[in-house]
Amino acid sequence: MNFLAILVAALVPMIMGFIWYNPKTFAPAWIREAGLNEEKLKGANMGVVFGVSFVMSFLFAIALQFAVIHQFHFGSMLFNSGFKDPNTEIGAMYKTIMDQYGTAYRTFKHGAFHGTITGIFMTTPVVVISALFERRSFKYMAISFGYWIICCGIMGGILSAWI
Repeated sequence: MNFLAILVAALVPMIMGFIWYNPKTFAPAWIREAGLNEEKLKGANMGVVFGVSFVMSFLFAIALQFAVIHQFHFGSMLFNSGFKDPNTEIGAMYKTIMDQYGTAYRTFKHGAFHGTITGIFMTTPVVVISALFERRSFKYMAISFGYWIICCGIMGGILSAWI
């Protein structure tokens, strides 16, 4: 794991949030659809909001790397077989395969593709299910899952490309 790449990827939802939820983009519609107002928005402890959001983004980036970096899957299949010891048959095989394919498909484009797919098929259902139970509008859902699909794509690209 590259913790620097994970930290940078974890910044994406924060940076995208400043753009996506800016008063010149989706903030007015989101505020209206969320049933918020300026008074409610000013009552929050923004240090806690941003701090917890970053921690959650960091955890999300850790999980997302397993969706965008295929080499993790090969290592996980051999986890209990001593694959890290190159003096064993499994270890020698693992080393040979990783020498040949260890950086295959490790591009921003490939990671962004898998991140976007993850956003569509994993974060969108979570957002929609929560919003349905909260009785939110489709516009609210679209603003929220659109944000997460884009964040997942950019985060996936960063995680995949940063070796």
